Amino acid sequence: MPRFVTHLESAIDGTQLEADRPQTLHKDRPLWVRYDLEAIGRVVTREQLASRATSLWRYRELLPYAESVDVVSLGETMTPLVYCPTLGDRFGLANLWVKDESRLPTGSFKSRGLAMAVTMAREFGLKRLAIPTAGNAGGALAAYAARAGMEAFVFMPDDTPAINQLECRLAGAKTFLVPGLITDCGKIVRDGKEHLGWFDVSTLKEPYRIEGKKTMGLELAEQMEWRLPDVILYPTGGGTGLIGMWKAFAELAQLGWLEDDKRPRMVAVQSDGCAPIARAFEQGERFAEPFAFPATIASGIRVPAAVGDFMILDAVRESDGRAVAVDESRLREWMALGAGCEGLAICPETAACIGALEALVAEEWIAPDERVVIFNTGAAQKYPEAMQAELPRIADPAWINWERIAQGKST
Repeated sequence: MPRFVTHLESAIDGTQLEADRPQTLHKDRPLWVRYDLEAIGRVVTREQLASRATSLWRYRELLPYAESVDVVSLGETMTPLVYCPTLGDRFGLANLWVKDESRLPTGSFKSRGLAMAVTMAREFGLKRLAIPTAGNAGGALAAYAARAGMEAFVFMPDDTPAINQLECRLAGAKTFLVPGLITDCGKIVRDGKEHLGWFDVSTLKEPYRIEGKKTMGLELAEQMEWRLPDVILYPTGGGTGLIGMWKAFAELAQLGWLEDDKRPRMVAVQSDGCAPIARAFEQGERFAEPFAFPATIASGIRVPAAVGDFMILDAVRESDGRAVAVDESRLREWMALGAGCEGLAICPETAACIGALEALVAEEWIAPDERVVIFNTGAAQKYPEAMQAELPRIADPAWINWERIAQGKST
């Protein structure tokens, strides 16, 4: 299959690097994958996509792999774009949608990035991969490495959700709990390269997880008939998904596939328990200072220092968007609101986006008639610690008080 990658490019200073070998960072900052978009435009049209399988791999000309035999897949379907009228009514919005990434093979959007990273690792002949994780990325690496027959090492904070711990172990990854934060896990992965020779697939430490994540933007454009929404709210930790989508929109515009060149206002959403990007945005800074003492039940956005901080902030500002922090104490409330209104398994990271939506509508920053998309980045079932509830009990099934049953109370 022809590959249209021309080179890799440093996001910090534009230095070009070769794409035919494993690459990590340049000057400790991430790399972009660049394509010959003119050549892509000559060989495929957006209309031709309709006949292809409904998976992230349908966009193969805009993806980095060259050999189809190297594709490592667990059946990554296009995720549904769900119209949410009841939740929209709560905020006075006529066009609210949720793109539900929980339907992917490992229960979160991390399937996209790790499927692509492991595919490229296979293409380059790598055998041993390592990752620091706050939760879902570790499970995704474990699953895709198992699928590829590779060795995986996963390092996670010792208070990572139990489901994430167990899924890594179940898939055969060598999984370790670490006292501290994801940054402490990252140091172990960096130090271990010299001793155990693994390849680091941390967020933005290699260039291909972005390419997997950008398929969220490609799918969204196609699902919305090539007219992008007015606003996207995205839970932001390492920020690969937001960065990837912004890249996807730029590539689609250059290909001429968009009905107009109006792009969404991107909203990076964090909890006030860990908000380095929101703080840097408010202070007008391009780089974010590490966030001291991060604490949030939304483990996926508990990232106190993001290597791609400037890439997130650049995308937000270029889009006339925002970076906001919401009240940590209300995340469970917003999870219940999303699930109760629409039946969707809203994760705590996405609950933060519902909180941000509430605030931005109240500020009139989002108008009632605008098309708004929230990304549900993972399944609620992966966060039992965030769904704590004491259920009412029936003490004696022979003597039931039906009035109390109707009220949802113990009897």
